[in-house]
Amino acid sequence: MIQVQKFVFNPFQENTYIVYQNEGEALIVDPGCNTEDEVKALVEFVNEKGLKVSRLVNTHCHIDHIFGVESLKKIFNVKWYAHPDDVYLVKAATTHALMFGLQFQDEPNLDEFYEHDDIITIGDSTLRVIHTPGHSRGGVCLFAENEKFILTGDTLFNMSVGRTDLEGGDYETLIKSINERLLVLPDEVEVLPGHGVRTTIGQEKKANPFLI
Repeated sequence: MIQVQKFVFNPFQENTYIVYQNEGEALIVDPGCNTEDEVKALVEFVNEKGLKVSRLVNTHCHIDHIFGVESLKKIFNVKWYAHPDDVYLVKAATTHALMFGLQFQDEPNLDEFYEHDDIITIGDSTLRVIHTPGHSRGGVCLFAENEKFILTGDTLFNMSVGRTDLEGGDYETLIKSINERLLVLPDEVEVLPGHGVRTTIGQEKKANPFLI
């Protein structure tokens, strides 16, 4: 049985998640740690729990979700995974950071790619990759079917959806992704978004103003 620990990092208040098994394997999802203290907080949790980080995984590659990638790749000696359709965002990360008055140094390189319906293993549990373009071209969600939760990145939020005014975004594509690939999941599935607080698929089907 896998567990999830959330950290809120950087000026964008981005949610970074550690998905882990007690004293076992761990994945870091959307490593947005942007300061030495934020990196330290994440590393201390890993060490205190006796975890072994096996990879870094991104739901998408906007700057607020990849600030900590290069540091953590070096600290844990692991590879970084994302969808190939988001390579353009990695290449533009330094420029995008400047647009927000931030610095982005040490642009990371993507090591491995995943596609829709690929399976990421973590111990004896799995996360299924669900491609949900719209917020970005390569946006994905990570579905833990047995544990009944899904990491939705910036695709779906509590009573909201991801913005589509950035390069690669498209509103109609986003809503189609949510309707066809997320709202078909069981109502009890817990939604762990890239910003803000948790919700459920059922709650969003019932009351999200963008989806009714």
